[in-house]
Amino acid sequence: MLESSPTHILGISAFYHDSAACLLRDGEIVAAASEERFTRKKGDAAFPAHAVDFCLRQAGITRDDLAFVGFYDKPLLKFERILETYLGIAPRGFGSFRKAGPLWIKEKIYQDRTLRDALEKYDGELYYAEHHESHAASAFFPSPFEEAAVLTMDGVGEWATASIGVGKGHDLRIVKELHWPDSLGLLYSAFTYYTGFKVNSGEYKVMGLAPYGEPKYVDLIHKHLIDLKEDGSFTLNQKYFNYLGGLTMTSPAFNELFGGPPRAPETLLTQREMDLARSVQDVCEEIMMRMARTAHRETGLENLCLAGGVALNCVGNGKILRNGPFKNIWIQPAAGDAGGALGVAQLIWHRHLDKPRTVVPGKDSMKGAYLGPEYTDAEIETALKGVGAKFEKFARPELTKRVATHLANGKIIGWLNGRMEFGPRSLGCRSVLGDPRSPKMQADMNIKIKFREGFRPFAPSVLRERVSDYFELHTDSPYMLLVAPVKNERQVPMTAEQKKLWGLDLLNLPKSDIPAVTHIDYSARVQTVTADTNPDYHALLAEFERQTGCAVLVNTSFNVRGEPIVMTPLDAYRCFMRTHIDYLVLGPYLLAKGDQPEWKEEGDWRTEFQLD
Repeated sequence: MLESSPTHILGISAFYHDSAACLLRDGEIVAAASEERFTRKKGDAAFPAHAVDFCLRQAGITRDDLAFVGFYDKPLLKFERILETYLGIAPRGFGSFRKAGPLWIKEKIYQDRTLRDALEKYDGELYYAEHHESHAASAFFPSPFEEAAVLTMDGVGEWATASIGVGKGHDLRIVKELHWPDSLGLLYSAFTYYTGFKVNSGEYKVMGLAPYGEPKYVDLIHKHLIDLKEDGSFTLNQKYFNYLGGLTMTSPAFNELFGGPPRAPETLLTQREMDLARSVQDVCEEIMMRMARTAHRETGLENLCLAGGVALNCVGNGKILRNGPFKNIWIQPAAGDAGGALGVAQLIWHRHLDKPRTVVPGKDSMKGAYLGPEYTDAEIETALKGVGAKFEKFARPELTKRVATHLANGKIIGWLNGRMEFGPRSLGCRSVLGDPRSPKMQADMNIKIKFREGFRPFAPSVLRERVSDYFELHTDSPYMLLVAPVKNERQVPMTAEQKKLWGLDLLNLPKSDIPAVTHIDYSARVQTVTADTNPDYHALLAEFERQTGCAVLVNTSFNVRGEPIVMTPLDAYRCFMRTHIDYLVLGPYLLAKGDQPEWKEEGDWRTEFQLD
């Protein structure tokens, strides 16, 4: 009997921010990647042509082998929302609409033709899912749960800004939605803009800045900006916002309420910005918790899955895990719009084709999020020889020992090994690593490697079997999306004099015996590492523990500020040479900075990337 050929499904997210592609073969995730990694343009919103080509190459197929192509939202519904918004506020915002209207009409109404042309005249079936359904599918279908409540939160899709769903087996349905213009994502982005950071990329800076401040403005936010209900739904007072028809997030009334204009980007941070960050973070956590409780009450289930841009707020996620009503939570590692490509592909497989879902208890189907390109030894060596690099090749055990020794001696390591991660976090395949015991490692990495603000915290990678020895966490956190307290016995209490300090004066105080990964509130954004998903990285952590007694490493993304995470060996070498990284690992190859030829390039490379 002839076997039927496999069913290949391509999912696409594009045209807003963080475009991506994902490919399924008979429901299994074969490949997924964001377009920015190929084009080196952070948050690239263009059609993900390079990501699509990669997915097809990884699967060994052509466009003619695709059974379905899915798009992560419904353009006509989105256009309806845009049009109704402008009509609702007319004549205000007419100038903006006049400029953008023709582009929207072309993009939204003729989306079919745009997609088919971009896919080189693809003539198969196109499938469109609603934006929050794509998020919900990306959260539930790969999760380790047979059934779960699903909570999605972001800026806006078509009309929905948040949703609660129920997933059981291969069935997923949305039971409750919050609609535009009331949006937790946009509330948070308004404060991102107001505190001088870039919307859609600087929100994590607001989260990192929050512990330096006091929640001085929480009452003001509740009194004037938001009418919050017990179930987590709310309305925003649009008097204070300008995103409906303007070119900024906040209005003059917002400026007046909070005592002045928005902070100009790259200017001095003051205690005011820290207090604003803390205040909106506290409000965000309260809303997330209320929504989670409602999801639990509506569904009666003990598991929760999260997706949407707000699900990248790992502080809020950690509080839901510790203080919320759910026994277990799982967060999609590509929680933002990139993950929509995965979600729509899985909706086609499970809903449209009615295919069953196999769940392995305690194990998700994301393959550690290691779904991007990888490079052979020959490809790495060719790239290195092409730039005249000096390198040595080692067997893996010897390489692991040498790298662990360099880390123990305070050296900073660039580490490219295996398949690139899908999502915004480096998880041990495109990482910069350091010794968490060093009190100066955070400052060194921020200033000499990342060229970014000194207040930004770094995350720890820890052996999964040792996580509870370091953090108040007793579950997997493979995707660096849960914040947990450092264990009390590891904390360094502040002295009476230190307690008088405020704001950034607290930055360089040792806060634990792993100070480089302990934020000023004694928290850490934890990544647990297992041997089954990343054996080489797990072996490095184990060897570092053998040499030092510490089962933790500093893990930050392999890039400089404003640059997408490196993808290729050449991307990694370039970043290595532009920064103060001491050693570079590319697969089995080890490079020492002092051995390399002088690095020369025309112009100032720092102008190459737009600051985030």
